[in-house]
Amino acid sequence: MVRGYVGISIFVWFSLASCCLTSVESIDACGNTQMDEKNATLVRHVPWFVKTQDGRSNIISHYAMWHTVPGKYFGLRAEISIWASPNQTESQESGASLQIYCQDGRHYNMIEAGFHVSPSLYHNREVHFFTYWTKDSKSAGCYNLQCPGYVPTTGAALVPGQVVAPPSSYGVQDRYVRLSLNKDPNSGDWVVYRHDLETPSFLGYFPIGLCSKMPVIEALTGFVNYFNNTHGPPMGSGHFPNMENSDKKIAYFKHIKKYNSGGHTYDPVLLDMRNLADRSDCYKQDTLSLALARGYVFYYGGPSGCIG
Repeated sequence: MVRGYVGISIFVWFSLASCCLTSVESIDACGNTQMDEKNATLVRHVPWFVKTQDGRSNIISHYAMWHTVPGKYFGLRAEISIWASPNQTESQESGASLQIYCQDGRHYNMIEAGFHVSPSLYHNREVHFFTYWTKDSKSAGCYNLQCPGYVPTTGAALVPGQVVAPPSSYGVQDRYVRLSLNKDPNSGDWVVYRHDLETPSFLGYFPIGLCSKMPVIEALTGFVNYFNNTHGPPMGSGHFPNMENSDKKIAYFKHIKKYNSGGHTYDPVLLDMRNLADRSDCYKQDTLSLALARGYVFYYGGPSGCIG
């Protein structure tokens, strides 16, 4: 294994379910809502800049992110550090992802690719590659291959739901995957690539219909979700960013690039970027900055125990 890269378990998880799951309800193949809190999959709320929460959900979601202002954007690429959360419970989820929000009338559609620990979804505490989409910011979304949406390519180096191992080890080893999510200049689909192998590896795509309009908000996001009768899990490595910001100790997004309409990368324009930590007493992100040998980078995370 090349030092610093992530080896992939040969185990590939496929969901055989034919429905989309929300925090406390599922939608069956006929589109009917069915309440089932015991077997519910945690689905995060979108951040405040997309919509105001209606207060009716029993899911709490928190973010530590950098995002763009609304504009004409075409995608992101970054190295995302991989951190496990071995003590996470069925009522908690944590992860990191690239997110694209596309305005559609009064709502935003979202597509997303990244890595998370979600015992309620996989019934284990491993780190998994995941995809997620929702057609508007209020309706049920869909993880991985639970319903039509994200289309994996044959023989993909990462399949939604696949275990990613080994994770980073605090103070010992830094593990990451370099991932991109960008609009293909020819098809208009939003394509997902892995870039830390010998050559870029095409993983799959979100069809253009899931995210077809401008303006767009792009986000690099650390997140947690949990039921409101419990406490928050750790985000990232479980440690706040600090002056040291060691890659072996603090979660990060590194070598951040954006895409233009022709599918070429360029450095982020800091004037277009905004930070968001909605509970900075629980989870934080530091400054997005240019660092030697790290490119544009920011660190994020926080410990378990957040209430509310």
